[in-house]
Amino acid sequence: MIFRTITTDGGEPVEFDVDWDLVRSVRNDALTATDWRAVKDRTMSQAWKDYRKALRDLPQDYDSANDAADNWPVMPDA
Repeated sequence: MIFRTITTDGGEPVEFDVDWDLVRSVRNDALTATDWRAVKDRTMSQAWKDYRKALRDLPQDYDSANDAADNWPVMPDA
């Protein structure tokens, strides 16, 4: 997940821009971390299939990296 809002020492939230390199890097890390769910001897739930597909589709589904980061797919509970 990419958080684009940080809080400064004064407590004011500040939003920053991200680029596609960061989005792809975080996306690739999330896919790698869940690859074990996609091995042959496991049955992956539809929720996990949908999550992983949404991660892979981020660059095609959003025009800007900021939009992709703001609409990051939610990881299933189990």
